[in-house]
Amino acid sequence: MSAVHAKTFFITGASSGFGRALADAALADGHRVVGTLRNQVALETFNALHAERAIGKLLDVTEATAIERVVAEVEAQVGPIDVLVNNAGYGHEGILEESTLDELRQQFEVNVFGAVAMIQAVLPYMRQRRRGHIINVTSMGGIITMPGLSLYHGSKFALEGISESLAKEVKGLGIAVTAVEPGAFRTDWAGRSMVRAERTIADYDTVFDPIRERRRNINGNQPGDPAKAAQAMLKLVASDNPPMHLPLGNDAVQMIRDKLVSLESEIAAWEAISRGTDFS
Repeated sequence: MSAVHAKTFFITGASSGFGRALADAALADGHRVVGTLRNQVALETFNALHAERAIGKLLDVTEATAIERVVAEVEAQVGPIDVLVNNAGYGHEGILEESTLDELRQQFEVNVFGAVAMIQAVLPYMRQRRRGHIINVTSMGGIITMPGLSLYHGSKFALEGISESLAKEVKGLGIAVTAVEPGAFRTDWAGRSMVRAERTIADYDTVFDPIRERRRNINGNQPGDPAKAAQAMLKLVASDNPPMHLPLGNDAVQMIRDKLVSLESEIAAWEAISRGTDFS
């Protein structure tokens, strides 16, 4: 890729999973990649990916003031950020009644507030240039739901809504926003990146225990290939007309379609009641 067409990607959570896969693919394609890491060892490993075009930054996305400083450094020292990829996040697995409000707050601090802080730090630069692409890695779990992931679904539904509204706000400013919605991929999401609440209420055993067991068993054998997801995201960035939503994986496409069919059926069944609530 020529230097003229090379872009600068800013990827949060770049040490593993989708973040690392996208960093590898973008570097191979000739782009510059700034990746955020949580510790010095991960930082050094990331910097070793390319002597000049891989730039690691120590950053915790829950530290808003640090985000502003790091973004300003990148803009001044590396160059204009063309693509922001909000990838940092984790999953909280647990029945709602068994989970704490502190766990809910932390889930939103990382998955929602961290992403919004990154967007707010980058937007002034993109807005001034009248160009840029913001990619929020949400999940098929931002559209469909399963029992035992209420906190996680809440955070991803929130990021979906933020992404869609933001896309309408900045469309006329030359900035694109896409929510990328992966299904089950072979990342650490269901492994070391998953926080699992303790089970305490037997009434939920039947609905939840089999799901938790299946998730543990499938870890490492998920159908989705992160390298192929990364290539899909590069195609997304290269598009002249990127979508507002991009499901990734056969499971994501099918389950989202099933959700839309179910929602339409429910609306139709109650349509007379719904339409009867306006002033006559």
